[in-house]
Amino acid sequence: MYAIIGLGNPDKKYDKTRHNVGFDVIDELARQMAVEVKTKRHKALCGIGQIGAEKVVLVKPQTYMNLSGESVRAVIDFYKLNPESDIIVISDDISLPTGKIRIRAKGSAGGHNGLKSIIAHAGTDKFKRIKVGVGANEGDLVKHVLGKFSKQDRVVVDEAIRNAASAAEVMVICGVEEAMNKFN
Repeated sequence: MYAIIGLGNPDKKYDKTRHNVGFDVIDELARQMAVEVKTKRHKALCGIGQIGAEKVVLVKPQTYMNLSGESVRAVIDFYKLNPESDIIVISDDISLPTGKIRIRAKGSAGGHNGLKSIIAHAGTDKFKRIKVGVGANEGDLVKHVLGKFSKQDRVVVDEAIRNAASAAEVMVICGVEEAMNKFN
């Protein structure tokens, strides 16, 4: 079993912001899998489906970004998952150009508070992740990540969201190396 966890903030005012691209990828995966992500448990909204032969829980933590690790820990404990092999975390990344995705088998938080929280609660930074580029910060970081994309950038990001959803599927079916070769 895998948990695919998209990071974001739960309030409607954060819909379609840079910080919520993780939620957007989960929504795209749910659409493709015909799964509803609306069951409230583990401090998250969850939906269970299948990718290939693997059972998958799609997770949108409802703890706000900086406390994402609380929800992830609850998911890990409930499903008895190994964070180093059984979870995939999807987050925004300001160090990547808008619309670029990068798959990693492990790594530091890179200044991302949601990833910092997950590392602290999971006790490891060796979990798979998909980073979606939201463009470099040119000023106030908080305004940038909580801001919405321009119409032009939204088109690029929507394509990246579809690519990130496909990358998650490849990671589950074929492994992280295959996904890195195909999408990085």
